[in-house]
Amino acid sequence: MLEIRQLHAGYGSVEILRGIDLDVAQGEIVAVLGSNGVGKSTLNNNISALYTPFSGSIRFEGEEISGLSSSEVVKRGVIHVPEGRRVFPNLNVLENLELGSLVRGKARRRQNLERVVSIFPRLKERFTQLAGTLSGGEQQMLAIGRGLMSEPVLLIMDEPSLGLSPLLVEQMFALIQRINSEGQAILLMEQNAVQTLAIANRAYIIENGVVAMQGQAQELARDPDLRKNYLGL
Repeated sequence: MLEIRQLHAGYGSVEILRGIDLDVAQGEIVAVLGSNGVGKSTLNNNISALYTPFSGSIRFEGEEISGLSSSEVVKRGVIHVPEGRRVFPNLNVLENLELGSLVRGKARRRQNLERVVSIFPRLKERFTQLAGTLSGGEQQMLAIGRGLMSEPVLLIMDEPSLGLSPLLVEQMFALIQRINSEGQAILLMEQNAVQTLAIANRAYIIENGVVAMQGQAQELARDPDLRKNYLGL
């Protein structure tokens, strides 16, 4: 589904990613792990065409997308739930969700809304509440729900557990599993290595702009080098 080859990317003259190879297949949760500043968000921004790579290839469903506009990438079904939620604080919950289907999914807006509230029933209780007054966990649910309104073929999640309490983190990962159980392919960028590897199919560890480790998530979770260097065990 998603094939990235020798991706070099960054900002201005600063190269952050230095030759990334990565794949996501239909129905997978693929995790990209690493500490702050290693390039996870840079990778997301280039897949989503918010920035143009320095070089390399990003192919989605067999076609090159790195030269497209961000709206064209969305139309093809690559949907990015950004770090920090980025909800519209002065719009209510329902308006935020409906904006998710502005570019893609408008014809099935009602059905998609029913799906979102079946996953996040708390959002239905807050349809008329301003998004800026929601708790952090509710705003994260809203951000993911807004992404699902776009009928994603590939859903990219950037640090969905960031800033959440331990209990909400547990709930968030369970919800991500539920979304994936419906066949949704997910590219998951996270610092929370333990819980991410517990739900992912495969994982990539980025360090200094390159893939330092990759493989099946369960095997990586048992790898002594990863446990020492990334999990602190």
